[in-house]
Amino acid sequence: QVQLEESGGGLVQAGGSLRLSCAASGRTFSRYAMAWFRQPPGQEREFVATINWSGLLKDIADSVKGRFTISRDNAKNTVYLQMNGLKPEDTAVYYCAATSWSIRYNVREYDYWGQGTQVTVSS
Repeated sequence: QVQLEESGGGLVQAGGSLRLSCAASGRTFSRYAMAWFRQPPGQEREFVATINWSGLLKDIADSVKGRFTISRDNAKNTVYLQMNGLKPEDTAVYYCAATSWSIRYNVREYDYWGQGTQVTVSS
């Protein structure tokens, strides 16, 4: 069982940066691949980034490639999403998720979810 809690969201101007954190409970954090998804207002939840248990395998959605970076610190049971060059279209609730598989891209393939953190980018 893994419990996830996101933090770091907020209101930022276009072009600004935020770093989201996702703290996980449990001693088996390093066994899980992690991901960030986001859900813009009135839209479905979409993949943003994923990272495998060791941090050596990563993937980023094309829409944020070159601006967002995913990383993890297994000693701190935490995964991060560094977001630079934010755009108004990045406005969404951002969710952290964990899967016992390797990196995955589909919402249905993740077993555990946090409550989400709101990111709002003003123009």
